[in-house]
Amino acid sequence: MKVLIARPMTAEVEARARAEFDVEIRASTAVMSAAEMQHALAEFDVVVPTLGDGFDAGVFSQVPEPRCRLLANFGVGYSHIDVAAAMAMGIEVTNTPGAVTDATADIAMTLMLMSARRAGEGERLVRSGGWQGWHPTQMLGLHLSGKHVGIVGMGRIGQAIGRRCHFGFGMRVSYIARSAKVLDFDARRANSLAELAADVDVLVVAVPGGSETRHMIDADVLAGMRRSAHLINIARGEVVDQAALIAALQSRQIAGAGLDVYEFEPQVPQALIDLENVTLLPHLGTATEEVRSKMGHMALDNVAAFVAGRDVPNPV
Repeated sequence: MKVLIARPMTAEVEARARAEFDVEIRASTAVMSAAEMQHALAEFDVVVPTLGDGFDAGVFSQVPEPRCRLLANFGVGYSHIDVAAAMAMGIEVTNTPGAVTDATADIAMTLMLMSARRAGEGERLVRSGGWQGWHPTQMLGLHLSGKHVGIVGMGRIGQAIGRRCHFGFGMRVSYIARSAKVLDFDARRANSLAELAADVDVLVVAVPGGSETRHMIDADVLAGMRRSAHLINIARGEVVDQAALIAALQSRQIAGAGLDVYEFEPQVPQALIDLENVTLLPHLGTATEEVRSKMGHMALDNVAAFVAGRDVPNPV
């Protein structure tokens, strides 16, 4: 079977792929074009896509008799794949759950600390040569320890964030989720997103992307937050109404934000870049050698099972 991997991988993952499969590894780090995705569906038995490779109904409709029978997604999120359309074409879809949990939770904590303590703003001040030295009221931020964090979504990543907040920083934890969770730390389930947003010092977004959660954090939610509160998004960019967030930050309706994802990634609006009260990271959530290799191996485990005619371990 012919396998296409849509992005360069770690050396460890590429070596395994070449040893086990008849594989082509795409050299470009850019998202696949519609033409490339159509070619992949027509010419390969298995495709390993990742974030941004928009396998939507329109792409599938252009290849009525695809050779491809598996999209082994590299990543836990798969909102860029129309799973129903894929399954209608006889194409199975898998992902890599679990591998990304701790690394993504760590980035959430990084953003929480950077936003609350104005770390990005402070680094820019030092680099600019404009720092005049310490004084008692310089760049006062939010003391994170003991504060109240609200987590939107309490899946694997949300729980990992809550655990770090509770045990590491002594924070009160509240959350919203479709169902109550049995947790190994104290947390309160809020009655609504509006209630949660109004009650916390830091609101962390940790829900999957897709149509159900698009613009879940909108102007009304932002307006309900405290003026001293911070918004953190490590989920998917489209979960937050980016224009509404920019307006809230410009007007100081909220104190700050920390973003690892963007609504129209990789485009970042100049209005966001110009703001001092927002921390901007280039989608670093899973960016460690160990995690990216683990993700790659999980994707290849799905490919190996499919090629051998076994049940895939991580169907979506």
